[in-house]
Amino acid sequence: MSYPTPWQGSPLQGPGAPSMLASHADRERAVDVLRAGYGEGRLDHPEFEKRVARAYTARTIAELSLLVADLPQGPQLQPQFQPMAVAGPVPATFLPRPQPATNGKAIASMVCGVLSVATGGLTGLPAVILGHMAQSEIRRTGEAGEGFVLTGLVLGWLSVAGWAIFLSFFVLLAALVR
Repeated sequence: MSYPTPWQGSPLQGPGAPSMLASHADRERAVDVLRAGYGEGRLDHPEFEKRVARAYTARTIAELSLLVADLPQGPQLQPQFQPMAVAGPVPATFLPRPQPATNGKAIASMVCGVLSVATGGLTGLPAVILGHMAQSEIRRTGEAGEGFVLTGLVLGWLSVAGWAIFLSFFVLLAALVR
């Protein structure tokens, strides 16, 4: 006993059936879906030709939907707040790797390092301390933020070195004046 494929059946009849007349654009969309199915190897050539001929002679949306019911209808919208691995049939192997979170102390180190230029070096020491703390956390947890840490450490150490040279100059100057 052979079962009819969905596109060989008659369109739905009855009071609840969609009987809206099909437009030329509706027919073209159905043919596009059929072409995609044929291009993907889901339909053989004789079946593709039969379905296209039926699509161009279809009178209602229901007839067109029967022609493409067993084919993918194009990209599906993903729910906004659902993770991709749960929402779609794509295996996790082919999904992009989730990006690790950026370490907060790394960001703070960079901000303090950048501000050390504007504050005359007052935030340089916090930039160095936060930078070294962030480095150890990043090594331990695998978080992102190495670039932020490097920026904070370089600017912080430059600031500390600047203050050290400045204070050494004044100590030397005070020793010479005596």
